[in-house]
Amino acid sequence: MKFSNKISRRLFTSATVAIGLLASTGIAAAEKIKVAAIYTLPVEQQWISRIHKALNTAAERGSIDYTYSESVANTDYERVMREYAEQGQNLIVGEVFGLERAARKVAKDYPETAFLMGSSFGPVGPNFSVFDNWIHEPSYLTGMVAGSMTKSNVIGMVGGYAIPEVNRLMHAFMDGARDVNPDVKFLVNFIDSWYDPPKAKESAFAMMDAGADIMYAERFGVSDAAVERGVKAIGNVIDTSADYPGTILASAIWHMEATIDKAVSNVAAGSFEAADYGQYSFMAFNGGSLILDESLVPSDIATAVKAKEQEIMDGLFRVNVNDARPESDK
Repeated sequence: MKFSNKISRRLFTSATVAIGLLASTGIAAAEKIKVAAIYTLPVEQQWISRIHKALNTAAERGSIDYTYSESVANTDYERVMREYAEQGQNLIVGEVFGLERAARKVAKDYPETAFLMGSSFGPVGPNFSVFDNWIHEPSYLTGMVAGSMTKSNVIGMVGGYAIPEVNRLMHAFMDGARDVNPDVKFLVNFIDSWYDPPKAKESAFAMMDAGADIMYAERFGVSDAAVERGVKAIGNVIDTSADYPGTILASAIWHMEATIDKAVSNVAAGSFEAADYGQYSFMAFNGGSLILDESLVPSDIATAVKAKEQEIMDGLFRVNVNDARPESDK
C-alpha cells in the first residue's frame, strides 16, 4: 500500500472534498496541514532559524498550523517525536544528525505520519524524507570573494562539527578561493559544538594571530572576533551584516521555504513519499543565494562573482561536492 493513500485518508474525510490550490505556492488550501517541528537548539540558532522562518511563513500564509519544541536534548528527541505523532500531526520536521537510527524507528512506528528531517543519510520508505542546507553553490561564490580580497593569502575557517553537511560548504568555499587565487592558504578548526561563541571567537583570534585576514564564519563568535581585530569575514546560512557593519564581505544564505512548501504540498495532495529534498536548497530552486556587500567588495570582483553566479544558474558551471573533512594547509 502506498504511503500517499494513507495520508490522503487522514487529511480528507470525503473523496469528494475539493482541493483548492493557492495560486502563488501550489499548496492545497482545503484543510490546513498540521506541522510540528523539533529542534535540538533554540530557534535563534542560525541553522534552526531558517527552518523556523520557513514554517512561520507557511503558517502566516494560512497553509499550515505550526507548533514546535526547541532545545530538545538528543536523549529526549524520540519521546517528543512520538508525542507529536500521537497528537495527529500530519508532518513532523526536525534534525536527527545525532539520533539517526532512533528517528527512523519512530517513523516506522507511525507510517501515516510524514517526517522531514535534516539528516546525514538517505530517505527510508514509506514516510521518512530528508533534507539539508545544500548551499555549496553560494559558498563557492563567497570563496571567490575571499580569495580575491585577501592580502595575506591566509584565510581562517572555524566550523562546528566536521560532518558532511559542514564539510561540503567549507570545501566549496575553499575551491572558490583557490580558483581565483592559487596562492591562498587555509587555517581550519572545528570547535565540536553547534553553539559556543566564546570558543569560536578564541579559535578565530588564534588564526588571526597566525596571519588570517579574512575569516569564514561558519559559527557564531567568529564575526565578533573579526570586528575586534578589524579583519573581514564571510557569512554563512544567515545574513548578519547588519550586526557587523563594515565586516561581512559576502554571505551564502540558506532559504528553507522551497523545501517546506514542497513537503507541505505533497502532504496536502496525499502524495508524500520518502525522498531526498536536498535539491530544493540549490540556487535553481531559490534555496540558496549570495549576498554581496558592494560597498566593501570592489566592482571588478563583484562583476566576476556575479558572472560565475549566472553560470551556475544557467547550468554551465557545477560546484564540486566534497564531504571529506577539510584540513589546514599549514
